[in-house]
Amino acid sequence: MILRARTVLPICRPPIENGAVHIAGNRIHAVGSWADLKSEAGEGIHDLGEVVLLPGLVNAHCHLDYTDMAGTLPPPKTFTDWIPLITAAKTGWNYSDYAHSWLRGAHMLLRNGTTTVADIEAMPDLLPEVWDATPLRVFSFLEMTGIRARRAPKEILREALEKIDSLSHARSSALLSPHAPYSTLPELLQASARVARQRRWPLCTHVAESEQEFEMFARAGGAMYDWLNRNFRDMSDCGLGSPVEHLARSRMLGKNLIAVHANVLAHGDAALLGKHRVNVVHCPRSHAYFRHPPFARERLANAGANLCLGTDSLATVRVSGRRKPELNMFEEMRALVDVDRAVSAAEALRMSTVNGARALGRRGKVGELRREALADLIAIRNSGKSADVYETVLAHDGPVQVSMIDGRWVIPPQ
Repeated sequence: MILRARTVLPICRPPIENGAVHIAGNRIHAVGSWADLKSEAGEGIHDLGEVVLLPGLVNAHCHLDYTDMAGTLPPPKTFTDWIPLITAAKTGWNYSDYAHSWLRGAHMLLRNGTTTVADIEAMPDLLPEVWDATPLRVFSFLEMTGIRARRAPKEILREALEKIDSLSHARSSALLSPHAPYSTLPELLQASARVARQRRWPLCTHVAESEQEFEMFARAGGAMYDWLNRNFRDMSDCGLGSPVEHLARSRMLGKNLIAVHANVLAHGDAALLGKHRVNVVHCPRSHAYFRHPPFARERLANAGANLCLGTDSLATVRVSGRRKPELNMFEEMRALVDVDRAVSAAEALRMSTVNGARALGRRGKVGELRREALADLIAIRNSGKSADVYETVLAHDGPVQVSMIDGRWVIPPQ
């Protein structure tokens, strides 16, 4: 088929007015002007009209499990105050609760233009059933901790790998996510990094999310240090440097690492992440929920880190008015630009498409419209209010007009 649109926005090249995308099977065969491609159309023409046609958005960090917690947890004074709140909120949830929450979140993402998501999975038993229930392209990073359960790192990793090896799916896959430096032991970080390199997998972890985490590692003190010490965590890895330096000592830094948050950095941390070409995911609305220090976007970008955007979970998004928040990458892009005026609409969109694809090892396959890329794309109404198509995309509000994943309509043309 050939899709014609007022504007085609490939991301990897300039916008194409009166553009078209030729799709063959589940791949993009060609991208160009309508005048050049219409002769190849035959009968399979879909004129989408006054829209911007662009690649499906890539959400580089999400917690679908917690979607139904939207608006239930008031913003805490500190990050360590929030941990018992989320723990208590999960008490009593069963398989059905998590499944409903996961699927509701997946539906939100689809409605709002995401076609690929990197999801942290705290309930591996949901897989692969939830994968089968959504057309989303899902990278499920299995969350591993083990501090409170007093479980050996080798046992935790073995169990996760057994689950991963038992799964097979056309669109989705499972991977490893040692939760965070404070909630795991160095042995688990090191072993996870080693396996991910051997298998050529992306690897995900939360790092330097809060000032309390930074204080724990850099100074061997503070509320998080005291709390975990009371819970019998071995604290001998603290007082040796920042959380990012802790990852470096654990041999985790590399171009396959997805480092989520990186909100509190020591001098030299940005250079260290950039040197190793680490992928850093910023979640603007979650960042605002916790009132974290300003995100060091410019330092990280100048150092060479690959910067991406994610939604995090709805448990950490402030409620505004009567309307509950949704998982929505357009909202994250706007939240970023509202706080950091140095970010252009074009850069915000790259962080939500091609940069996220690169983090997941799928550059050239998703997050851009080019020959041989997977046919994952969306269309939004072109309001004509801005001459800059990137500004038009940034201002988009509401469900997308059209969505396609793997060459199949998710939201078909009306």
